[in-house]
Amino acid sequence: MTAAVLGVIGGSGVYDLPGLEDIREEAIASPWGEPSDAVRIGRIGRTQVVFLARHGRGHRLSPSGINYRANIDVLKRAGVTDLVAISACGSFRNELHPGLFVLVDQFVDRTHGRASSFFGNGCVAHVPFAHPVGPNLQKRILEAAAAEEITVHKGGTYVCMEGPQFSSLAESKTYKAAGYDVIGMTNLPEAKLAREAEITFATIAMVTDFDCWHPNHDDVDVASVVAVARANADRAARLVARLARDFPSEREDCPAGSHRALDGAIMTAASHRDPELLAKLDAVAGRVLTA
Repeated sequence: MTAAVLGVIGGSGVYDLPGLEDIREEAIASPWGEPSDAVRIGRIGRTQVVFLARHGRGHRLSPSGINYRANIDVLKRAGVTDLVAISACGSFRNELHPGLFVLVDQFVDRTHGRASSFFGNGCVAHVPFAHPVGPNLQKRILEAAAAEEITVHKGGTYVCMEGPQFSSLAESKTYKAAGYDVIGMTNLPEAKLAREAEITFATIAMVTDFDCWHPNHDDVDVASVVAVARANADRAARLVARLARDFPSEREDCPAGSHRALDGAIMTAASHRDPELLAKLDAVAGRVLTA
């Protein structure tokens, strides 16, 4: 059995994880380039936790400038088996109000120009992604929220835009009409890369605003996003701490198949694989490439 290691990616307003004990900071090298920051490794209760600030300390990286591949790669190298992404988002529904946490279970990718796969020419792979979020991990987040008396909304579709500009009114109305629930700039390609790395993924989407579709609310701006994110950072930390304290010691099989996502996924014949790319895939795909 594999020991469970809980990874946490902190988004806007969440640059640290209070409650971590026995902390060490480690700058893990990645063949995919520089990650957003050094990881902070510690424990909460009996659970090992690895924290990474998505935008780096001081929020120096834009959504388009984040090296998502390096981030997921270093988390994999740190032993992460289950990953929770905390992310600020806008809402397309009245009932999903600022301050509410939404546990989304689907994604729509409207980004462009981001490297969204570890694989490519020289080693082609296609992983299933119909169900991007690990049901068991999401269930454990729900249980932690109930234990901490934190209100969350289960389910929803997160549309990921490129940014860094916020939506135009036409875009906002289009996404709302399409039935999407929340909008953000960072969960893709994060979720896709986590699946390729066989890391179970879930999102805690922190609603900060109503984007710009709502006639009775001001258009979204940085000040409002930061204010709500900071006001809810303590609740997010409490939720993650409870999740960690109650987390199983051994990795659970994922009903969505994330724990074995690479089984049968690689299309390129062994004799035609690019050695240089294979070397970079040692952490992400070592289980299947060395079998």
